Amino acid sequence: MFVRKKKNKSGVVSVQIIDKSSGKYKMVKTIGSSSDPAEIDILYNQGLDYIEHYQGQQTFDFSTQDFNQTIKQSIQKIYINGIHLLLGKIYTEIGFDKVCDDLLKQLVLVRLSHPASKLRTTHYLRRYFSVNINEDRIYRYLDKIYTSHRETLQQISYNHTKRVLGGIVSIVFYDVTTIYFQIDDEDEVRKRGFSKEGRHQNPQIVLGLLVGLEGYPLAYEIHEGNKFEGHTMLPIIDAFKAKYELDKLIVIADSGLLSSSNVKELQEKGYEFILGARIKNESASVKHKILSLKLDDKTSAIIKKEDGTRLIVGYTDRRAKKDKHNRDRGLMKLEQKVKSGKMTKSSINNRGYNKYLKLEGEINISIDHEKFADDAAWDGLKGYLTNTTLSKDEIISNYGQLWKIEKAFRVSKHDLKIRPIYHRLHKRIEAHITINFVAYKVYKELERLLKLKNNKISCEQAIEIAKSIYAVEFTDPTNGNTYKETLLLSEEQNQLAELFEF
Repeated sequence: MFVRKKKNKSGVVSVQIIDKSSGKYKMVKTIGSSSDPAEIDILYNQGLDYIEHYQGQQTFDFSTQDFNQTIKQSIQKIYINGIHLLLGKIYTEIGFDKVCDDLLKQLVLVRLSHPASKLRTTHYLRRYFSVNINEDRIYRYLDKIYTSHRETLQQISYNHTKRVLGGIVSIVFYDVTTIYFQIDDEDEVRKRGFSKEGRHQNPQIVLGLLVGLEGYPLAYEIHEGNKFEGHTMLPIIDAFKAKYELDKLIVIADSGLLSSSNVKELQEKGYEFILGARIKNESASVKHKILSLKLDDKTSAIIKKEDGTRLIVGYTDRRAKKDKHNRDRGLMKLEQKVKSGKMTKSSINNRGYNKYLKLEGEINISIDHEKFADDAAWDGLKGYLTNTTLSKDEIISNYGQLWKIEKAFRVSKHDLKIRPIYHRLHKRIEAHITINFVAYKVYKELERLLKLKNNKISCEQAIEIAKSIYAVEFTDPTNGNTYKETLLLSEEQNQLAELFEF
């Protein structure tokens, strides 16, 4: 058995354990891969260490011995191995195994393959991965993540993202979401506030996420559930810039984080920014300029503001059709409510399409169709506020990547099932978020590698295939040796193994 350095077509070197005991070269394990000579040396030494401590478990060649009834009775365990071979390999390549703790890796991988509560996680680990861990140990380990690993894991993620982006992190995207708890009582962090999920009756936390280009996660922060999202942005960006000693950052965020105080503070601290603009809230003179532009499909214009910033206004036919559709649907719902006679004075507000309502006399509520018609002039228009020197096309293109942070929240909430959270203590809530942060980083790297390998399967499909790859361990009664064999039984399993070299 020896360590081999195999150079791939992409230029990346894979460090592998090779066995030639049967006369043929057979890959036992891939330690990792990198293009950095220093990291390759580290992986090579890890390979030597693996061989030195390799005991008991050998590869059994099913093609050369009869798999008879006696052998079947000697099976020790059967478990899912594809998740470790695929996602565990990516976890290691990112560098998360520098936190030398198998439990962390197991919790991250099972979050990607079988996301569930901590209690159910213990069942999944035992049932599918042959790992016996009780719930109490996981809860105690969450405390360790918070005190010892949280900052290290974010640093590892940042270092990897920086390498992926060519060594430069100069553009960051920020957004927030809310995560509610199915409890009645509030505490120091779980508080009722404006819920993006429409669960205003439930205490919640506010989660702020900072990502780089292509949606690679950089940092996160949790806040009290009643904190205004506009007040969450500057603290996390300031801390991120100071931690990684960055000279220049361009901050991109949507209109929900646009406030005069945020804009002023960003400028005072020397940040460049691209923010979604609320063009209907501009001054009368600026709104007049916007409506006078008469833009064609996929065109834009620049309006200079008195404070030195620029307002970029773009127009697309596609957005105009969507805006009109939403207005028509909103009007139809309002007409149905007015006709039912269930509208009251409390309905007169500026929330959504209620702005089209007006009072006639003391109690007669009707729809202001003139205001509805006036709004049609804004269909298809989108504004971007900036103090950068980028061209208007660059500004619109960069802002267009903001949807990738929305995807991050969607993946976290739905695929990784970040909610529901059953923890009460602040440090355990944050440790739970940390596990999801690491899991999402692995997910994003899987997505990047699939794209790099020009493979059209999705992350979800790759994970599902990996979940179907099992390994069997058994003892040969004739010699007492323990064998392990990964079973690649289908074409898609073999294709995935070939694609990721396991």
